[in-house]
Amino acid sequence: MIDLKSMSLPEVTEWMRGLGQPAFRGKQVFTWLHRGVRSFEEMTNLPKDLRETLKETCLLAPPVVARKQESRLDGTIKYLWELSDGNCIESVLMRYHHGNTVCISSQVGCRMGCAFCASTIAGKVRNLTPAEMLDQVLFTQLDSGLPVSNIVLMGIGEPLDNLDAVLKFLELVNSPDGMNIGMRHISLSTCGLVPGIRRLADLELQLTLSVSLHAPDSATRSRIMPVNRAYDVEELFAACHDYFQKTGRRISFEYAMIDGVNDSDQQADLIARKLRGMPGHVNLIPLNDVVESPFKPSRRIAAFQKRLESHGITATVRRSLGGDIDASCGQLRRKAMEEAQKGEDSQ
Repeated sequence: MIDLKSMSLPEVTEWMRGLGQPAFRGKQVFTWLHRGVRSFEEMTNLPKDLRETLKETCLLAPPVVARKQESRLDGTIKYLWELSDGNCIESVLMRYHHGNTVCISSQVGCRMGCAFCASTIAGKVRNLTPAEMLDQVLFTQLDSGLPVSNIVLMGIGEPLDNLDAVLKFLELVNSPDGMNIGMRHISLSTCGLVPGIRRLADLELQLTLSVSLHAPDSATRSRIMPVNRAYDVEELFAACHDYFQKTGRRISFEYAMIDGVNDSDQQADLIARKLRGMPGHVNLIPLNDVVESPFKPSRRIAAFQKRLESHGITATVRRSLGGDIDASCGQLRRKAMEEAQKGEDSQ
C-alpha cells in the first residue's frame, strides 16, 4: 500500500500524474490529508472512481485515542495513540502563554537505554513513519480543539535514530500547503547521536536543537546514558560547537537533576567550561520518579542553577506540567502494556 501521507506535495502530484490525473489533483489530495481526514471518502471534490482507486491502493491509517488524560492543574493533555498495527505511542499537549505545544514521539519504544527514562524500558519496537509523526500533531489539534503552534520531538524514541523519517516529517509539517509550522517553532531533542547532530548541522535547519546532556563528564554520563560509550561527552561537545558555528543557533542542554549523581557544584563548573565560546541554555529538569529506576529527584536544583549562573550560563528550571496525569514520557504506554499483559496472564 502506498503511504501518500508520508509524501511531499511534489511527490503526491507526481504519483497522481502516474494515475493519469491532472497535476491539481495532487494538491487536492495533499490538502485533504493535512486537514486530518480519516478516509478517502471524505475527499468530496475528487471523482468517485479516483476515491475508489485511492482506497484500493493507498494507506490511510489515522491513530485512535486509546487513552486520554487531562490535568486538572494546568490543562495539559496526554494522549496514548493506538496505531494501525496495534502498537501505542504517546503525545502531550502543553499550554503556554505563547501558544500550545505538542510533544510527539518518533519511535515505538526506544533502544537508547537511559537509566532514568520510562520510554526505553521495553526497548525499541520500530520506527514511526513521517505520516505517523504528522498525525500526532494533526489529531492532537483536532481532538483537543486547540491550535498547535509549536512542536517538540521529545516524546518516546530518539529522533536521530530515525533521522530520514524525521527530516521528511519536518518537510511535511513545514509545508505552506500543510500545517505550515515554521522551523523556528520546532525543537528536536537527542541523547547525543553525534553523526546525526553533524548531519543536521550540514543541513542548517533553523529548528532548535536540544541535547539531553544529564552529565558533563564521561564517567557519570556512561553510567546513566549508554550512548556515551559510543559517542563520549568530548565528541558530543565538539559536535555541538560545530553545530553552532554552522547554524548560528543556540543549543538547549537538557539536564535531569538526579540526587547524588549529577548535581554537584563541580559538575556545574565543568558544564560552564565545556560551554565556553558557545552560547547555550541549560534547562534543569526535576526528575520524574520512575518505579523501575533507582534514581531520585535532586534536592540541589536551586543551588546548581545558582552555580551555573555565577559562570554567566543561562539556566532555567523546567516548569513541571501534567504532574497528576503520568506526564513523564513512556509512563502511560508502560501502564497500558502492563494492563494488557495482566489481561493475557489471567486468561
